[in-house]
Amino acid sequence: MAKVTRDDVARLAGTSTAVVSYVINDGPRPVAPATKERVLAAINELGYRPDRVAQAMASRRTDLIGMILPDARQPFFGEMAHAVEQAAAERGKMVLVGNSDYLDEREVHYLRAFLGMRVAGLILVSQGLSERAAVEIDAWDARVVLLHRRPDAIDDVAVVTDDVAGAQRATEHLLDHGAAYVACLGGVESTPTIGDPVTDHVEGWRRAMSAYGRETEGRLFQAPYNRYDAYRVALDLLERTDRPPAIVCATDDQAIGVLRAARELRIDVPGELLVAGFDDVKEAALTDPPLTTVASDRPAMARAAVDLLLDDGVRTNGSRRDRLRQLPSTLIRRRSCGCG
Repeated sequence: MAKVTRDDVARLAGTSTAVVSYVINDGPRPVAPATKERVLAAINELGYRPDRVAQAMASRRTDLIGMILPDARQPFFGEMAHAVEQAAAERGKMVLVGNSDYLDEREVHYLRAFLGMRVAGLILVSQGLSERAAVEIDAWDARVVLLHRRPDAIDDVAVVTDDVAGAQRATEHLLDHGAAYVACLGGVESTPTIGDPVTDHVEGWRRAMSAYGRETEGRLFQAPYNRYDAYRVALDLLERTDRPPAIVCATDDQAIGVLRAARELRIDVPGELLVAGFDDVKEAALTDPPLTTVASDRPAMARAAVDLLLDDGVRTNGSRRDRLRQLPSTLIRRRSCGCG
């Protein structure tokens, strides 16, 4: 069976191939409603399917958005990727996802692969953008929006959460519940210091402890971001004779590991230990006890990132302040802190 072409659609609709193109691409010129109806009816009758590859070669852009994140197995990143996919679909785009696994070389690999596919742009959740990655972005003159974290290596548009204020609010809440002090489960030793959410969570904890006149020395502990390794760190911490009365964690996944360790050691939460996390992943409401945490508005962040990526105004004319979208964080009170 011969392949249906735009010429076939135009003949059946009684119009030009240019008008067919305007209908398919929703522009750049408007089409009268009656004419548009005829074109769509012809497309449906003939079963015409646009050649997206040819369109991409002609425009040097595809309907694809590349998204690189550290590890989609972690609930926060998985939920963020899903939110971006939904926001992109509303704009007629599809999302390709690559996992850097916190490795610079894998991040550069996906940068090159996605840019070689002529994606419409990149949404980058970087573990700490390397100089190699920054050079790659500059060489391709790529459209990039930084999401969740704003590395210092490139000055591009970014969408972030108010991480410092959120962590400060969570720590103060645990202190208000009567904790003598709050320990902090931060990141690993290699956690970047500039523009990193976990670093900001630790800073928020420090500010709260200082405001309440509490010492932080010896009360910050390193832990990987996943629940499995955080569980092992928490076991050691909670078996100490001077175990902390409260722990605020840089991520919900860490906090879930802490709750598991406390249950294994028969430490009552919140009776003997108060716990708070950060991110408000869906599972946080289902832990035992339900986890008090700080919520970031992932759907709003995803929509802002997609809009900034596809709309030219802010990218070309916006000030540095316009190019940084910082969304507020919200404390979600559940039983792990003594509420409820």
